[in-house]
Amino acid sequence: MFRSRCWLVFTICLLPAALLSSAVRVMLRETSVEAIQGDSVVLPCSFFTISPLSRLSIIWTMTPLSDPDSPAQVIVFDHGQVIASPAFTGRIAFTGIPWSADVVLNRTRVSDAGVYRCVVSNPPETGDPGIGELSLTVLGMKLLQCVGKCLSKDLQPNKHICCQNICKEQEMLCHSAAPPSLPVCLWEGDTDAGGSVTLSCGVAEGVPTPTIRWEKLQPNPIALPTNMESKNSALAEAMETHHDRSKTCSFFPHSPSGDMSGSVHIANVSSQTSGLYRCSVTNLLGSQNCYINLSVYSPPHSTPGILQGVLVTLSMAVVLLALLVLVLWLHRSEQERKWRNGREEAEEEDECYNEIRYTPSLIKRSFV
Repeated sequence: MFRSRCWLVFTICLLPAALLSSAVRVMLRETSVEAIQGDSVVLPCSFFTISPLSRLSIIWTMTPLSDPDSPAQVIVFDHGQVIASPAFTGRIAFTGIPWSADVVLNRTRVSDAGVYRCVVSNPPETGDPGIGELSLTVLGMKLLQCVGKCLSKDLQPNKHICCQNICKEQEMLCHSAAPPSLPVCLWEGDTDAGGSVTLSCGVAEGVPTPTIRWEKLQPNPIALPTNMESKNSALAEAMETHHDRSKTCSFFPHSPSGDMSGSVHIANVSSQTSGLYRCSVTNLLGSQNCYINLSVYSPPHSTPGILQGVLVTLSMAVVLLALLVLVLWLHRSEQERKWRNGREEAEEEDECYNEIRYTPSLIKRSFV
């Protein structure tokens, strides 16, 4: 009896210490969440702790589908302050801080899809932080052909249910889809006649992979050859390999959202190159456009008549200038001649005056 009482007292004394040394526990009500593009969605994350919440820390991170090896921070609660990453600023917020780690994500985008991780720690509790993971899928709309065939087999299509006995008895995943986002049109190069110009068109989102097409609208519609580029080509190849290994197929290629661009290079531009150009980005769910008004500067063309007129004008100007120089030279020569003649006449008058003054009669008179 005495030993039983001692053990009870010992257990009661050690219970607070055991609780204080326990780690935070994180619980997720759901491990997979779906949202319609543009709508709001709640990412649930509950936790249990026995310590005061004055030093509570909550970190949400996201690993995008386009780059599984690069998780990014989404939102943080630390020492009473909330900090959201620039990509989610104004769209994400905690719903019940500090009692809950749930967050709400507004105006969802296709690029928001990925694996989200909720990490909770609350010192002085020791041990590893509590961690929970869930996947978010952002849906534009189901591909109509895929849904139709799934429904024809009395199945409910979603990202987990496969359509059976389709595509030669192989599984087919019903992928989500989204229309292309608004593209951005840019140009660079030399717009002087004879230069080169590159027109580029970039789009951030679109599933299935949108096609990009350039065409000139004015004065006559002309389709232009477009060079397609994608930052996610390596990822697309990896997904193709994965699908082959799992023996799955799909009606349309699944392409994660990411920057894609289509460019057109125009060499030796001229005045005929000027006009309105349109970039069209299209997939099964919609189309978006952007425009560029290109103006090429062409100097006026020289004609033989204009060239002859210029040469005649220059020749006449040279002749007139020569005549003017000749007239000025003759005028100056005449002035110099008159000046010399006047000087000679003055010298002759002085000599005559001296001869009259010193006549012999005057000399004789001076000696008497």
